[in-house]
Amino acid sequence: MNQPQIIVLKEGTDTSQGRGQLLSNINACLAVVDTIRTTLGPRGMDKLIVDARGNVTISNDGATIMKLLDIVQPAAKSLVDIARAQDAEVGDGTTSVVLLAGELLKEIKGYVDEGVSPHVIIKGFRKACQLAVNFVKELSVSVDQNDPAKFRDMLSKCAGTAMNSKLIYSQKDFFTKMVVDAVLHLDQEDLNERLIGIKKVPGGAMQDSIYVEGVAFKKTFSYAGFEQQPKTFQSPKILCLNVELELKAERDNAEVRVQKVQEYQAIVDAEWTIIFQKLEAIVKSGAKVVLSKLPIGDLATQYFADRDIFCAGRVAADDMDRVIQAVGGTVQSTCSDIDPAKHLGTCEVFEERQIGGERYNLFRGCPAAQTCTLILRGGAEQFIAEVERSLHDAIMIVRRTIRNRTVVAGGGAIEMALSRYLREYARTIEGKQQLMVAAFAKALEVIPRQLCDNAGLDATEVLTKLRQRHATVNDQSGPSWYGVDVNDAHGTGDMMATFVWEPALVKINAISSATEAACLILSVDETVRSPQSQQPQGGPAMPRGAAARGLRARGRGM
Repeated sequence: MNQPQIIVLKEGTDTSQGRGQLLSNINACLAVVDTIRTTLGPRGMDKLIVDARGNVTISNDGATIMKLLDIVQPAAKSLVDIARAQDAEVGDGTTSVVLLAGELLKEIKGYVDEGVSPHVIIKGFRKACQLAVNFVKELSVSVDQNDPAKFRDMLSKCAGTAMNSKLIYSQKDFFTKMVVDAVLHLDQEDLNERLIGIKKVPGGAMQDSIYVEGVAFKKTFSYAGFEQQPKTFQSPKILCLNVELELKAERDNAEVRVQKVQEYQAIVDAEWTIIFQKLEAIVKSGAKVVLSKLPIGDLATQYFADRDIFCAGRVAADDMDRVIQAVGGTVQSTCSDIDPAKHLGTCEVFEERQIGGERYNLFRGCPAAQTCTLILRGGAEQFIAEVERSLHDAIMIVRRTIRNRTVVAGGGAIEMALSRYLREYARTIEGKQQLMVAAFAKALEVIPRQLCDNAGLDATEVLTKLRQRHATVNDQSGPSWYGVDVNDAHGTGDMMATFVWEPALVKINAISSATEAACLILSVDETVRSPQSQQPQGGPAMPRGAAARGLRARGRGM
């Protein structure tokens, strides 16, 4: 006789299992998807999020919104993970990947309720995902990189597509050129996006933003004598230090006991001698621009001003690192052994200029590393922060396009083509797998449908037209690139002809990540919550609506 199994858990532990738990997880994920659904596409709306500290963020970037939402439902947190993974891998498509994962779960929710095994659904989804990824690779268009003009034009189109749904859409042409110039200026083998510095200066208009082929950082704290220093140099020698050039440094670093006034005077003279030795060694090195991570005091500032040398102390560590990589040389922790050939860097032009209400130090024509800086302008800090996020997406898209060199049409065109392909494949197989592949095909249509809804178009009419267009495709005529054109009166258009292009890697990664997230959620049938993570007794209760949606009330702010 079999003994009943007994599981002993700590008192207060909450356990939920079975089909009800699976459906609860799906409902929580759908609630999260509904939050960012309206941000998709060129007519998407922005979200205003207020966190617990009162900080305000205005954005329609999927990864940013998902990160700021305080999601408490454990299964729904997987959507945050795929949004972050999509942002880290390709930089764009974060809203699409969350939307697609939610739609996959929505399509099979009925099958789960009817008692279909999750393993059958997972098997069908993974098969459909593999077919979809392979079909994207077949449909993708490769652009020859040997023609610089055509290649740059392709990069501009991809960057412009990434900006269509962003706040900077009105100045798309201006920022597209800036982004493409920035990425092409990098080392094409490495394409390290960290060498693209982004600085924000409030005030002015968006088109007042500046692209600098080199390094730029805000003027540091200065002492008396700074204004007497020259502010422009041609091909200067640049010395980077980690040395504090102040008298107090010598006094604070030692303890000396004296018995006579003469002995104290000797110590004071020694302090002056030490700092003058440092300053003389710097001057002898031939450096015309001296930067230091530590303070440069008023004595050193005046000393350098008398000898036509520019200096800046308290330079931020990240700015100093970019300067070192750009101009060459090394950071010196002593002034006694400076080798001009090894330790000094150079650039073509150094200048200090006024940008808005701030003064900036600019290093142009840096030979050691291909780096650049974008100085963004705008009317409000939240606005500039959203411009920075938009440019980050465009920069990542251009990087991925250079590395992969294959593109597909956006605007829901590739999703409609995949949906048609999977529907036709589903008719060739039998059993429950046919239903799963067909559900996957229908879920792909959520992208063009949401684009229509956000643009105020009739989604049913537009999707019917698109299905008709894609149904007439045959192997001889090639793929159909018809998708949702929000600027067309009929709502449809050839996305490849209108240059709405996206890297194929964006779609491949989005489909793969969304499928894995859906399969992960479907594979969980029990949640065991420890008592420490529950709401303490006597504390404020979460509103019923917020609990059902898996979001904290204070984290919404929208």
